[in-house]
Amino acid sequence: MPERSDEELFKLFRAGNVTAFDALVHRYEGELFGYLNRYLRNRELAEDTFQNTFMAIYQKAENFEEGKKFKPWLYAIATNQAIDASRKRKRRQAISLESEWSNSEGSTKVGNLRDALEGNTEKPDNPVIMDEKKVQVRKAIDMLPENLRQVLLLAYFHEFKYQEISEVLGIPLGTVKSRLHAALEKFQQTWEQMQDGVS
Repeated sequence: MPERSDEELFKLFRAGNVTAFDALVHRYEGELFGYLNRYLRNRELAEDTFQNTFMAIYQKAENFEEGKKFKPWLYAIATNQAIDASRKRKRRQAISLESEWSNSEGSTKVGNLRDALEGNTEKPDNPVIMDEKKVQVRKAIDMLPENLRQVLLLAYFHEFKYQEISEVLGIPLGTVKSRLHAALEKFQQTWEQMQDGVS
């Protein structure tokens, strides 16, 4: 059922078509798991949270409002599940967004967050330098407070619009904009400090 929209698949599921639900799980297993893994910074916890998210979707199917978009609703439930999982673990220290990255140093500066996140600046021939840059970007993001990191991950890694982020996090549109602005400023400050430290 890949040609059907999320909303069509969910409507079919609510009408009793379990295959439609499986199609939604399959459609989002890469993207949503990636979001949860970045958010929680723990693969096993992200896997559990992914499963819990779709269990909640299954159980709360009747709560979905007709005419609404499925994806923001899905991410709202996933984010709440992730917050609950974080609280249960009672972990306060930040760890790497992707644990397989090792700590290293790099000296190439980037102009802004989008360049850093997407690697749109000059691309050196040496892939090790690119890997080092990615490590630094992830470290800088890890240092953000959770409320700023949430907005940043949704906006830049998943390209959610402001209104969608507002729905996912259950916060006013103005708060989304102010948090994203604060996240960008904080990231820039942290990035510059990191670059000064390796110059």
